[in-house]
Amino acid sequence: MQCGVAAFLIVLCCSGRVIFIYSRRVIDQHISGSSVLSKDMADVEKALQIHEPERKTNKTFFAHKAEFQRKEAMKGLITIQSEENNVGIVSGTPDEHIKTRTVRIYKPAKNAMQSGTDNINFWQISFDTRERWENPLMGWCSSGDPLQAMRVNFDSLEEAEEHCKKMGWKYLVQSHHDKDPMPRNYGTNFSWNKRTRVSTK
Repeated sequence: MQCGVAAFLIVLCCSGRVIFIYSRRVIDQHISGSSVLSKDMADVEKALQIHEPERKTNKTFFAHKAEFQRKEAMKGLITIQSEENNVGIVSGTPDEHIKTRTVRIYKPAKNAMQSGTDNINFWQISFDTRERWENPLMGWCSSGDPLQAMRVNFDSLEEAEEHCKKMGWKYLVQSHHDKDPMPRNYGTNFSWNKRTRVSTK
């Protein structure tokens, strides 16, 4: 039975049985789909039969052993042996502030306020003073030196010297003499056996 409609369906009832008869176009599509599937399977089998190229490692790629060792050595970082780790070369600081400057390493003195001496146990570096001029606007002292007001604190003298060596600065150490504090008591001013009491009569 031939029909031009794709979705046409004839239902026949025979002896209590229902028979579904599909259209010829649907059957043709099923047959064509089966042929496409078989064609794809043939392509897969053909692809499996293709021999892949042999994978080669670096050792097998470089025929000569010396060439392979040279290639391996070129992969690593370059290490330069130096007696001093001079950071000032790559710091970006102009040469005029590295080669022509002198750093003073000293221990700052206690200020005149009533705070204790626990916060002065450190070493400090400062640079020499460059040329200054009077500002014509306000009369203030001006300078074009970017390092004149820089102060860096260190816990010890050795750390300060090591920092100056790394930066490539010439430095001088100002000696410091620790003084033993004298015991003082306010009540001594009014002691009976001290000649500190002044009579008003």
